[in-house]
Amino acid sequence: MTGAEDSPARVPVPAPDPALASVPVVAVVGATASGKTALSLDLAERLGGEVLNTDAMQLYRGMDVGTAKLPAAERRGVPHHLLDVLEVTEPASVAEFQGWARGLIDDLRSRGVPPVLVGGSALYTRAVLDEFEFPGTDAGVRARLEAELEDVGSGALHARLAEVDPAAAASILPENGRRVVRALEVVELTGRSFTATLPRLKYHVPGAVQVGVDIDRPTLDARIEARVEQMFADGFVEEVARLLDAGLADGRTAGRAIGYREVADHLAGVLGLEEAKERTVIATRRFARRQDAWFRKDPRITWVRFDDPERVEQALAAVAAG
Repeated sequence: MTGAEDSPARVPVPAPDPALASVPVVAVVGATASGKTALSLDLAERLGGEVLNTDAMQLYRGMDVGTAKLPAAERRGVPHHLLDVLEVTEPASVAEFQGWARGLIDDLRSRGVPPVLVGGSALYTRAVLDEFEFPGTDAGVRARLEAELEDVGSGALHARLAEVDPAAAASILPENGRRVVRALEVVELTGRSFTATLPRLKYHVPGAVQVGVDIDRPTLDARIEARVEQMFADGFVEEVARLLDAGLADGRTAGRAIGYREVADHLAGVLGLEEAKERTVIATRRFARRQDAWFRKDPRITWVRFDDPERVEQALAAVAAG
């Protein structure tokens, strides 16, 4: 749900190793600011596991404050993987991430170490856990559609997508031009709907368990506002200024991250500081609602209340039952 959906040519999906199924894989999912990070650390400590990041924007070096990346000193000594692996000028690829994450999962499980996945990018989590093969891409088709995007805008291309694939259009925001382009490309190349290529609700990874953090909307909205205020107090503007010098504006994925776009507009004199904050809060709340809607469609998730003192025990019970 990050807009980072570029894919190379079709990626073969190796068969999972059934021998590893005795070592669980736990994915902690839910909306941003719901409390996933704390629960993931609790579970990693109790299970003797290690954490794998599934947040697309936390893949980027230097994107720390604005992504709420947990500082090393606060990781309780639990090893973390798939953080700080890309420069902001590099595009994030779900297909490439799938390969990285599945390789790490197999390595950890072969040593008896349970992987604990955590992050807000729902598509990344599903791409790792579920049956999901990526349709190929065609440089010529992609270049033509991207040129049209530049010429006529994402709204016009979204209207075209609504004609050829209404289900895909309903699930993609009209302003998400890159995702609209990708959907049109898949339809043109495969003759199938874009949604038909999305992951199925069938685990590719044996022994997978998903635990969702349940939180009411008013509480979540307040937490998001408080998080954004803290981000700005912790030097978010300065972080964005440094990353702009490093090429953030040219990054096809990183440059579109929530908050970073708004602060970049502030630094360019387009927005005042308070307006940049307000727009970041609004965009984050909207994103959180999309995250929640995505995860609520998955009946395999065991939900635990964010403030339930028994949430860790409930999550461990789901892992044991899985």
